[in-house]
Amino acid sequence: MKETPLLLSIITPSYQQAVFLEETIDSVLNQNYPNLEYWVMDGGSTDGSREIIERYQSRLAGWVSEPDAGQADAINKGLSRARGDIIGWINSDDAYLPGSFEQVAAYFQTHADVGLVYGDVLAVDGAGQPINLMTYDPYTVSDLLKFHMIGQSSVFFRRTLLEECGLLDAQYHYLLDHQLWIRMAARTKIAYVPAVWSMARYHADAKNIAAAAHFGRDAQRIVDWAAKEPLLQTIWQRQGKDIQAGAFWLDAFYQADAGNPRQSLRAYGRVLRLSPARFFKDWKKILFTFLSWVGLKSITYRLEKSYRKRQILQTHASLQSRGLAHLVPAQQEASHD
Repeated sequence: MKETPLLLSIITPSYQQAVFLEETIDSVLNQNYPNLEYWVMDGGSTDGSREIIERYQSRLAGWVSEPDAGQADAINKGLSRARGDIIGWINSDDAYLPGSFEQVAAYFQTHADVGLVYGDVLAVDGAGQPINLMTYDPYTVSDLLKFHMIGQSSVFFRRTLLEECGLLDAQYHYLLDHQLWIRMAARTKIAYVPAVWSMARYHADAKNIAAAAHFGRDAQRIVDWAAKEPLLQTIWQRQGKDIQAGAFWLDAFYQADAGNPRQSLRAYGRVLRLSPARFFKDWKKILFTFLSWVGLKSITYRLEKSYRKRQILQTHASLQSRGLAHLVPAQQEASHD
């Protein structure tokens, strides 16, 4: 008798993202996964999002369009409704790649000891053009505590694990997902699969761009919480300095992206004192940030432009080597011939 596929619950929180929302919804429903429930939690958008959702409502498990208390609240509404064996969420400006759900379900079906699995993420710009392939490593809870980040859009977990850990903590506005991953990794085995399961969009209104300077505050909140969390005390006692260094590194990274070189270098200085290895690993970004701070912005711009161009070309080459050449823009694919 053929085994029934695991029930997969997907949640999309959304607010004023009509320009991207339909692509996100299509990326879920067009997976053609045979046992899927899909929830869309809209925060009362007035930009046409509701009309888009209504067009798909016959294929949804449910949806709302009402004011909420922020992203965590919207996601928690969906998590509370989810009945699936496996759960994931995708923001309304991101999308899943074809075949992802089958791969995720197959992995969980054959790895009963794993509570959370994550894959790679393709970063794209506002127009959907690939700009970076974000690959990861097999991390442990101590790696996550040191702010080795994983891509939220390619994370999936068991509902039983969510029930054990609880919902997202609404006091976190920017690292709400990362704090949940730490809570989960403290209780179960997590696993990495080197497959590209989603794409994350980087555009001017995206939170990781528009509010980059605020990520450090959430990182410090996580440090303060981890220092008191009973499940993490053994790790904290052994690696507390590295954990603090990770929080300052994250702050420095995002401050640089927000165009605040002075604040970024101050945070990098704290990384150096706590963990020189973590500091020197990021030497290239530190150099760009320093040049910007001393007023050599034209040099910084040229260096960063050259670096981004190489990064994009490397991303295209990586996609082609992984059998994902269809994601490479036609003009770029032709240029490699």
